[in-house]
Amino acid sequence: MGLLTFSLNITLDGCVDHREGIADDETHAFFTRLMDEAGAMLWGRVTYEMMEGYWPAVARGEVEAPPAILEWAVKLEPKPKYVVSSTRTDFPWTNSHHLAGDLRAAVQGLKDATPAGVLLGSGKLATELDRLDLIDEYRFLVHPRIAGHGPTLYQDGLPGTRRLDLISATPFRNGVVALHYRRAG
Repeated sequence: MGLLTFSLNITLDGCVDHREGIADDETHAFFTRLMDEAGAMLWGRVTYEMMEGYWPAVARGEVEAPPAILEWAVKLEPKPKYVVSSTRTDFPWTNSHHLAGDLRAAVQGLKDATPAGVLLGSGKLATELDRLDLIDEYRFLVHPRIAGHGPTLYQDGLPGTRRLDLISATPFRNGVVALHYRRAG
């Protein structure tokens, strides 16, 4: 069984708006390494649609991009992508699949079938999966910014405090800190 790893950019005040982070070679290289290590990607519909609207065009060379961003796009193209959605069933982007039915059973089945692990990159979906005790690890890039607005991580709340063990904390040259936590045993 593979691990489900939740990874996201976050500001010091908890904002997870993708426009608030530092998108440079160092941060893209971090996420490319995580994607390389994972067997599949898992997103909610909103994140999928945001990704689908940009990254395939970068991978095809239709959008000019620096090398680190192009590398992410090219590697993302063939990666299995699973999408949780109750409103959409057609996901035409290369190697995209709809996860339907009972959320717990579907995601547990994906973890069981993906020994290299699954990389989760959707904040709202993470809240639901955390409520179901399905997330094993957390890999956050904490950006040296205070956004002063939302959306924020876990803004809809959890039923209780989630205790975590720190695995590593790595500062980047740009001031970002990569944090790796595992659920406390």
